[in-house]
Amino acid sequence: MGTIDIKPLLESQSLERCPFPIPVGWFFIDYADTLKPGEMRNVFVFDQEWVLFRTESGKPGMTDPYCPHLGAHIGHGGKVCGEHIRCPFHHWEYDTQGWCKHIPYAKLMPPIAKKQPILRALPMVEKYGMLWAWYHPACEPPSFELPYIPELEDEKGYAGNRRGSWTADTCIQEIAENGPDVAHLKFLHGAPMIPPVRTTYEGPIMKLDIGQGYIQGTSYGPGLNVMRFNQHGITATMISYSVPITREKTQMNMSFRHVDYPEGSPELAASKKVIDHMIGAAEGEESAGFESVDFIVWNHKKYRPNPLLCDGDGPVLQFRKWFRQFYPGYEDSTKI
Repeated sequence: MGTIDIKPLLESQSLERCPFPIPVGWFFIDYADTLKPGEMRNVFVFDQEWVLFRTESGKPGMTDPYCPHLGAHIGHGGKVCGEHIRCPFHHWEYDTQGWCKHIPYAKLMPPIAKKQPILRALPMVEKYGMLWAWYHPACEPPSFELPYIPELEDEKGYAGNRRGSWTADTCIQEIAENGPDVAHLKFLHGAPMIPPVRTTYEGPIMKLDIGQGYIQGTSYGPGLNVMRFNQHGITATMISYSVPITREKTQMNMSFRHVDYPEGSPELAASKKVIDHMIGAAEGEESAGFESVDFIVWNHKKYRPNPLLCDGDGPVLQFRKWFRQFYPGYEDSTKI
């Protein structure tokens, strides 16, 4: 054997598990009915702690926990006062956009407080019965909106209240990459074949077609994915809304919906079986969903920025190029 290139043989020594910052996008924070008017609590997402609250009129807010005045933690002893959140230390008050609205003992506001917000507050939207926050590392405003999802928003026509939450010890991009990586469906999940896959990209939206319409998915940035499984004459929908807890930990959240078929109908039974299959091992089937097999890979793998791919792999590199837009400043990076 002649001289060999040892670089690929030694590369794993320098690989990182998750060489990514927190990505830009809309992310699920909690279900809307868990936060009552006047309530506040501390939450940990996007690699830091935040104060989540709802004003007396019902408007959600989410701010950095440390008061711009002297750094007191607003989430420990603070209070919702009308439409503001109040620091416990000197009772400075802030609105849901981070503007200082009241200092009880000041005759003059600090000049900067008259010009701009002084407490970091994330833009929030209440939609689908959920609370969503927009994250951008440079505090830039939302660049796209959350979509209309009939399965979650229409009053009639859909049913199913099944939902779940799982923690994966990896970054959100690694989880999303499973979509275009169709080869793993056969070898990890036990699918009978490697299905054909097609991806298209337009701005923050990625559309995915697996098996020529068998599975059709749309991603709206890194934090929302709608997957429709068209099988047995029915369509069952998985709405995935993962959130990065830290750079290396992701909370996967999912809701499962289907057409509101009559009780006892074969269509209803087929819909529920498809949903069982999405998650784990459905009765009578040899292939398995993500809960059964994906975590053993996600929780232990390292990211290869220059993967050795073959002709049977899905459009992994195209997906990564699209995803890079959610890391400001990293658009041309070869590391990710």
